[in-house]
Amino acid sequence: MTIADGLSDEGRQQAELLEETVRELQARLKDQDELRKRLERELGVLSNIGTRDQPPKWLKTPPKSKTKHTATPWLLLSDLHLDEVVNPAEVHNVNAYNRDIAKLRLYETARRFVNVTRDYWTGLNYDGAVVALGGDMFSGDIHEELTATNEDTVLGSLDYWIDHLAAVLAMLADEYGRLHVPVVVGNHGRRTRKPRSKLRARDNFDWFLGRALARIFADDDRITFDVSEAADCLIPSYGHTVLLTHGDQARGGGGIGGIWPPIMRLDARKRQRQAAFEMPYDLMIMGHWHQLVFGPSFVVNGSLKGYDEYAMTENFGFEPPAQACWLMTPEHGKTWTAPLLPTDRAAEGW
Repeated sequence: MTIADGLSDEGRQQAELLEETVRELQARLKDQDELRKRLERELGVLSNIGTRDQPPKWLKTPPKSKTKHTATPWLLLSDLHLDEVVNPAEVHNVNAYNRDIAKLRLYETARRFVNVTRDYWTGLNYDGAVVALGGDMFSGDIHEELTATNEDTVLGSLDYWIDHLAAVLAMLADEYGRLHVPVVVGNHGRRTRKPRSKLRARDNFDWFLGRALARIFADDDRITFDVSEAADCLIPSYGHTVLLTHGDQARGGGGIGGIWPPIMRLDARKRQRQAAFEMPYDLMIMGHWHQLVFGPSFVVNGSLKGYDEYAMTENFGFEPPAQACWLMTPEHGKTWTAPLLPTDRAAEGW
């Protein structure tokens, strides 16, 4: 029975119009309710990312047990230069690089990280692991020759590689139970021809990659992110502090001392600055130089790309593709170190 039943014709028409208006309002209310729920879900994801944008408690707190030897394995992923192409003929056939080779080396790096920390560094209880993304994840288009020879545009590269990088992080989270991912930007991911100071991070594709990965794992409590808005990122580890930076702020490196003088100057300046901030650090880790160095107070990463045409024409020393891994312990901070060498020429086909 409806409102119109038992009414005159004129009253029935008015009642039917009223019922139609009610139905329209109910439909609008339903649409608004669905919109509200969707916005709440999206805002919940974003707020979850914001609240987890800090180092987790397990990384900051020293273990209470005095009988178990605990440690945190660290992997520095930087200077992957994804989608850059290295032509073997232009480097005396000592290296090759393209999308397919990069994919093989990326997964092999993760496998060797697990192999070293599980099969060689034994007798330890791991609280979790840290995978630091140190910038220059993509080759970018800051040089005309890169724009002409890269496998894809930067956005195309992001679209392709984000799933593979997420797969690596998920695999490592499965292996270690907990994973923390600090992120800084490099110089190749910037959108401007010259490096900038203001909005240095937010105008860089490395920053966008970190934020996108954080969204992918927003509902995974095992994985936390710290995507830095600055050029550096501070990460606590058992009472020690690690400063992650890309390394492009260092100048020089062409003399007989190689990269050591500029890196030691950079380390000294950053330590002085951080001391003034009352936020000192114990270990500086960086990429950029494509030379794997385990120094007394710093770690310099190699590159996944390896030797390229630029290194060839500048007559730089040969460096095989490599990434750095090491252990942080409560007693000594950085202890055991190892290079991860992921190249397999037979599998890569060159």
